[in-house]
Order: sequence, then C-alpha cells, then structure tokens
Amino acid sequence: MDAQPSAADIQEFLSQAVDLAVRNVDDGGGPFGALVVTRDGKLHFGVNRVTRDNDPTAHAEVVAIRTAAAESANFDLSGAVLYASCEPCPLCLSAALWARIDRVYFAADRHGAASAGFDDAVFYEYFEGTRPELMPVSQTDVPTSNVPFEAWRGNPDRTEY
Repeated sequence: MDAQPSAADIQEFLSQAVDLAVRNVDDGGGPFGALVVTRDGKLHFGVNRVTRDNDPTAHAEVVAIRTAAAESANFDLSGAVLYASCEPCPLCLSAALWARIDRVYFAADRHGAASAGFDDAVFYEYFEGTRPELMPVSQTDVPTSNVPFEAWRGNPDRTEY
C-alpha cells in the first residue's frame, strides 16, 4: 500500500467530491460525487448517473472506478485512493475491493444519506445478516455448476484477476 495522503490532500479531494455532488444535483442527478486518484497522481471523476442512465449500478464511486480503469487501461487500480462525497454503499465498497483500491475516504455518512431518503443504511443491515428477508439468496447445484471454472482453469490464455 502506498503512503497515506496528507490531511490537506484528503480535505482537498473530499471537497472536490462534494462539489461534484452538488453540481450533479444542479444538473438533475443524484447527490453523490467521487474521484479516484491513481498511483500516477491522475484524477478520475464520477457522479451518480443512476436516474440519467437508468443504471442502478451507476453510483458515483462505480463511475469513478470505471473511468479510472478505462483511462488507465487497467482493471487493477492498486495504489489508488477513492474519495467520495458520502459513505460508499456495499455495492461501491465491493467495486473498490474488486478494483484493488488501496484506501477510501468519505465525507457524509450513511445516516445522512438515509435522512435524505437514500436506503443504503438498510443494505448494511442485510450484509450484517440482520435483514435476510430483503432478498433471499440460495444456492442450487446443477450438474454443470463447475463447468465454467473448469473451462477457466483449462484456458492457458486467461487473464488472471
């Protein structure tokens, strides 16, 4: 993991994320903004585009991660830092984990988002195991369940991730 950003850098980048969120509201979008600072110091921005794109996964953090990966031509963002205007929801945290983001900073928390009408807080309860009724998930084995993994292991040209 790279060195931790300075307190001044954290404040600056979080302020930029908040500014992105406010501008996005002015443009008719959701109140969320994010930026990824990659190892090389480049900034990659994202705003919430859920309603604009009719994409429930187009959260600001995910958009910033997608932008950083595309502009870096690399799905592995090791060494990068994610700054978000609000506490990342479980979707965004998962995206940051898959992208190998080194660390995450956020301004507002999930409770502020909940008070504004966003239900992220209940998703944390789901992942804590206290609200399984929100979306039952179950595994059902079929004879070919592991065939995709066998194909993967047998492919000498695969790109590991």
